[in-house]
Amino acid sequence: MAQYDTLPIYKATYDFLLRVMHAISHFPREYKYSLGERIQNESIELVIMIYKVNVTKSKVEYLKKMEEQIQLIYLLLRISHDMKLMPTEKFAGIVEMVDGVATQAKGWLRANEKMREPVNAMA
Repeated sequence: MAQYDTLPIYKATYDFLLRVMHAISHFPREYKYSLGERIQNESIELVIMIYKVNVTKSKVEYLKKMEEQIQLIYLLLRISHDMKLMPTEKFAGIVEMVDGVATQAKGWLRANEKMREPVNAMA
């Protein structure tokens, strides 16, 4: 088991978290402590999930939760963009980072699902 902080998905998610926190700091006060805080908390939870996936034997369950978490983050980011709280360029950059994390999570999930498949002894 690799240390979680050396995993490429951890590094990508941590960079995403830093970018999100910076973007939220520019939200108007009325949204900073509601929508902004929710985005921040969900993003922090995503980083924590990487640690959980890495240390558990039942990775598939946590990886599926990660996929749900990523979709929730997409939704919250979209709301912030549609409400003009985040400029399009910043939104596009952050979504691109989330896409990278999602791609890595899907690959990790596929690899772990293959390991769970029973091997056919007659093949």
